[in-house]
Amino acid sequence: MVANSVDTNRLYLGVDGGGSKCKAIVVDTTGVVLGTGIGGPANPFHGVEQAMTSIVDSAYLALSDANLPAKLISELVVGMGLAGVNLPSMYEAMLQWQHPFRKLFLTTDLHIACLGAHEGNDGAIMITGTGSCGYSRIDGETTIIGAHGFPHGDIGSGAWLGLQAVTKVLTSLDGLEQDSAMNQTMLKYLNCENDLQLVEMVAKKPASFFAKLAFIVFDAAEQQDPLALSIVEVGASYISNVARSLQLAPPIRMSLIGGLTPKVMAWLAADVKGWLQPPVSPPEMGAVIYAKQQIESEI
Repeated sequence: MVANSVDTNRLYLGVDGGGSKCKAIVVDTTGVVLGTGIGGPANPFHGVEQAMTSIVDSAYLALSDANLPAKLISELVVGMGLAGVNLPSMYEAMLQWQHPFRKLFLTTDLHIACLGAHEGNDGAIMITGTGSCGYSRIDGETTIIGAHGFPHGDIGSGAWLGLQAVTKVLTSLDGLEQDSAMNQTMLKYLNCENDLQLVEMVAKKPASFFAKLAFIVFDAAEQQDPLALSIVEVGASYISNVARSLQLAPPIRMSLIGGLTPKVMAWLAADVKGWLQPPVSPPEMGAVIYAKQQIESEI
């Protein structure tokens, strides 16, 4: 990419900020992705300053990947979807940010994910990543199911699966449940020798930590481990019920997105699998679509 071949008068930055990472893309006026960047966690509920830092980091990385000078950060028109800003206090906190961009249009990660999945059109999504929730947008009306956050919500998410796995492993190691394939796998992965070390290791850890343990649950479930199966089945049943609550007659377009999609898909109910269609574009492109919509509304 040659920097002077790009129209720097209108560059868009699409930002998808979640509990584990922040992904950004630089896009030109024709919709061509020029560069991408990935920063750290960007859910302001778990740290407003951390979220701001991660967003800026990802923007600079995207500009660098596009072979564009860092100073162009001040020319970016940003569409940004963040986890956590469905909470009014977090939305207001991010609106107060003295950001380095030309313009910033803020919405939820759910909104941009839905816009990207359905190319700006109406539809529904279920998200299964670090967190989980359901979302639909029909004729300007939105419906949100879940999005309550970890640990008191986000059933079926990576963080929830990981936390449930820790709980099951601890009760199994205490002899209160049957032996599980998850036991030694988790102890080895976390470099622990016993249950007390495991307790110390997981104490006060964030959602992103527990989400990294989700693979242990799915691997054990595929081996037909009863404790792992009990976790996966509850999580998948919840996601299936979310889909049923969002689906309308006639059916709307529906997608499952998020890092756990390949794993979760296999465990969903048959009727739900039949409704699902692949997302057209990722959430960060949905953020660009959102920014363009807001610019058009200002004209």
